[in-house]
Amino acid sequence: MTVSLCTPEDLPELLGSAAALFAEDGGRRDPFMDTGWPARDGAAYYSALIGDPRCLCLLAGGGHLIGRLRSPDPLRPAAVTAVLESMRVGPAHRRSGAGTALVRAFLAWAAENGANEVTVQAYAANEGALAFYRAQGFEPFELTLRHRNGWLSTVDSSH
Repeated sequence: MTVSLCTPEDLPELLGSAAALFAEDGGRRDPFMDTGWPARDGAAYYSALIGDPRCLCLLAGGGHLIGRLRSPDPLRPAAVTAVLESMRVGPAHRRSGAGTALVRAFLAWAAENGANEVTVQAYAANEGALAFYRAQGFEPFELTLRHRNGWLSTVDSSH
Protein backbone atom coordinates (compact mmCIF):
# COMPACT_ATOMS: atom_id res chain seq x y z
CA MET A 1 0.00 0.00 0.00
CA THR A 2 1.44 3.35 -1.01
CA VAL A 3 1.19 6.14 1.53
CA SER A 4 2.09 9.59 0.25
CA LEU A 5 2.51 13.02 1.78
CA CYS A 6 -0.12 15.49 0.65
CA THR A 7 1.05 18.28 -1.57
CA PRO A 8 -0.93 21.37 -2.53
CA GLU A 9 -1.88 19.56 -5.76
CA ASP A 10 -3.53 16.82 -3.65
CA LEU A 11 -5.92 19.27 -1.95
CA PRO A 12 -8.99 18.23 -4.00
CA GLU A 13 -8.46 14.56 -3.09
CA LEU A 14 -7.94 15.44 0.57
CA LEU A 15 -11.08 17.59 0.60
CA GLY A 16 -13.09 14.81 -1.00
CA SER A 17 -11.96 12.32 1.62
CA ALA A 18 -12.61 14.77 4.46
CA ALA A 19 -16.11 15.51 3.14
CA ALA A 20 -16.83 11.79 2.94
CA LEU A 21 -15.59 11.31 6.52
CA PHE A 22 -17.85 14.10 7.76
CA ALA A 23 -20.84 12.55 5.97
CA GLU A 24 -20.11 8.89 6.78
CA ASP A 25 -19.07 9.25 10.39
CA GLY A 26 -19.89 12.58 12.01
CA GLY A 27 -23.06 13.17 10.02
CA ARG A 28 -24.46 9.82 11.13
CA ARG A 29 -23.32 9.97 14.74
CA ASP A 30 -23.45 13.63 15.78
CA PRO A 31 -26.64 15.63 15.20
CA PHE A 32 -24.67 18.86 15.62
CA MET A 33 -21.97 18.05 13.03
CA ASP A 34 -21.70 20.64 10.27
CA THR A 35 -21.24 18.29 7.33
CA GLY A 36 -20.88 21.28 4.99
CA TRP A 37 -17.70 22.47 6.73
CA PRO A 38 -15.22 20.71 4.38
CA ALA A 39 -16.78 22.28 1.28
CA ARG A 40 -17.05 25.71 2.88
CA ASP A 41 -13.90 26.02 5.01
CA GLY A 42 -11.83 22.92 4.32
CA ALA A 43 -9.63 24.30 1.54
CA ALA A 44 -8.13 27.02 3.73
CA TYR A 45 -7.82 24.71 6.74
CA TYR A 46 -6.14 21.81 4.94
CA SER A 47 -3.93 24.09 2.82
CA ALA A 48 -2.49 25.53 6.03
CA LEU A 49 -1.89 22.02 7.43
CA ILE A 50 -0.09 20.83 4.29
CA GLY A 51 2.51 23.56 4.76
CA ASP A 52 2.86 23.25 8.55
CA PRO A 53 5.85 21.21 9.80
CA ARG A 54 3.93 20.38 13.00
CA CYS A 55 1.24 18.65 10.93
CA LEU A 56 1.15 15.53 8.81
CA CYS A 57 -1.23 15.06 5.89
CA LEU A 58 -1.17 11.65 4.23
CA LEU A 59 -3.10 9.99 1.40
CA ALA A 60 -3.58 6.24 0.84
CA GLY A 61 -6.34 3.81 -0.01
CA GLY A 62 -8.74 6.40 -1.34
CA GLY A 63 -8.53 8.19 1.99
CA HIS A 64 -6.43 10.33 4.26
CA LEU A 65 -4.84 10.79 7.67
CA ILE A 66 -4.33 14.13 9.39
CA GLY A 67 -1.99 14.28 12.37
CA ARG A 68 -0.49 17.10 14.35
CA LEU A 69 1.74 17.78 17.30
CA ARG A 70 -0.17 19.28 20.17
CA SER A 71 1.12 22.41 21.88
CA PRO A 72 2.74 21.77 25.26
CA ASP A 73 0.27 21.46 28.13
CA PRO A 74 1.38 23.13 31.37
CA LEU A 75 -0.65 20.55 33.34
CA ARG A 76 1.25 17.67 31.66
CA PRO A 77 4.65 19.21 30.92
CA ALA A 78 6.43 15.91 30.21
CA ALA A 79 3.87 14.81 27.61
CA VAL A 80 4.76 15.40 23.98
CA THR A 81 1.55 14.46 22.23
CA ALA A 82 0.84 13.70 18.61
CA VAL A 83 -2.87 13.71 17.76
CA LEU A 84 -4.36 11.60 15.00
CA GLU A 85 -6.94 14.24 14.11
CA SER A 86 -8.82 12.42 11.36
CA MET A 87 -8.53 9.36 9.21
CA ARG A 88 -10.61 7.70 6.54
CA VAL A 89 -10.05 4.84 4.12
CA GLY A 90 -12.24 4.66 1.03
CA PRO A 91 -14.81 1.84 1.02
CA ALA A 92 -13.09 -0.05 -1.82
CA HIS A 93 -9.83 -0.15 0.17
CA ARG A 94 -11.11 -1.11 3.62
CA ARG A 95 -9.61 -4.27 5.10
CA SER A 96 -6.73 -4.01 2.60
CA GLY A 97 -4.08 -2.72 5.01
CA ALA A 98 -4.49 0.91 3.98
CA GLY A 99 -5.56 2.04 7.45
CA THR A 100 -2.72 0.16 9.09
CA ALA A 101 -0.24 1.69 6.63
CA LEU A 102 -1.55 5.20 7.37
CA VAL A 103 -1.34 4.68 11.15
CA ARG A 104 2.17 3.19 10.95
CA ALA A 105 3.37 6.16 8.89
CA PHE A 106 1.79 8.52 11.43
CA LEU A 107 3.37 6.71 14.39
CA ALA A 108 6.79 6.85 12.71
CA TRP A 109 6.35 10.60 12.06
CA ALA A 110 5.24 11.13 15.68
CA ALA A 111 8.34 9.32 16.99
CA GLU A 112 10.62 11.28 14.64
CA ASN A 113 9.10 14.47 16.05
CA GLY A 114 9.69 13.53 19.68
CA ALA A 115 6.16 12.49 20.65
CA ASN A 116 6.02 10.22 23.67
CA GLU A 117 2.27 9.66 23.40
CA VAL A 118 -0.22 9.52 20.55
CA THR A 119 -3.95 10.08 20.88
CA VAL A 120 -7.00 9.57 18.70
CA GLN A 121 -10.69 10.17 19.29
CA ALA A 122 -13.53 8.14 17.82
CA TYR A 123 -17.26 8.13 18.34
CA ALA A 124 -18.25 5.65 21.04
CA ALA A 125 -20.88 4.26 18.65
CA ASN A 126 -18.28 3.60 15.92
CA GLU A 127 -17.38 0.10 17.03
CA GLY A 128 -15.42 -0.59 13.84
CA ALA A 129 -13.12 2.39 14.39
CA LEU A 130 -12.65 1.54 18.06
CA ALA A 131 -11.70 -2.05 17.20
CA PHE A 132 -9.33 -0.85 14.48
CA TYR A 133 -7.54 1.60 16.77
CA ARG A 134 -7.23 -1.00 19.54
CA ALA A 135 -5.69 -3.39 17.00
CA GLN A 136 -3.14 -0.65 16.23
CA GLY A 137 -2.10 -0.51 19.90
CA PHE A 138 -4.29 2.35 21.12
CA GLU A 139 -5.94 1.88 24.50
CA PRO A 140 -8.57 3.90 26.37
CA PHE A 141 -7.10 6.79 28.32
CA GLU A 142 -9.82 9.41 28.85
CA LEU A 143 -13.56 9.21 28.45
CA THR A 144 -15.79 12.13 27.48
CA LEU A 145 -19.34 11.94 28.79
CA ARG A 146 -22.01 14.18 27.32
CA HIS A 147 -25.28 15.58 28.57
CA ARG A 148 -27.34 17.17 25.83
CA ASN A 149 -29.10 20.40 26.76
CA GLY A 150 -32.41 19.21 25.31
CA TRP A 151 -32.54 16.59 28.00
CA LEU A 152 -32.38 19.22 30.75
CA SER A 153 -36.11 19.85 30.57
CA THR A 154 -36.68 16.25 31.72
CA VAL A 155 -34.47 16.63 34.81
CA ASP A 156 -36.24 17.16 38.12
CA SER A 157 -34.97 20.59 39.20
CA SER A 158 -36.23 20.18 42.76
CA HIS A 159 -33.03 18.37 43.77
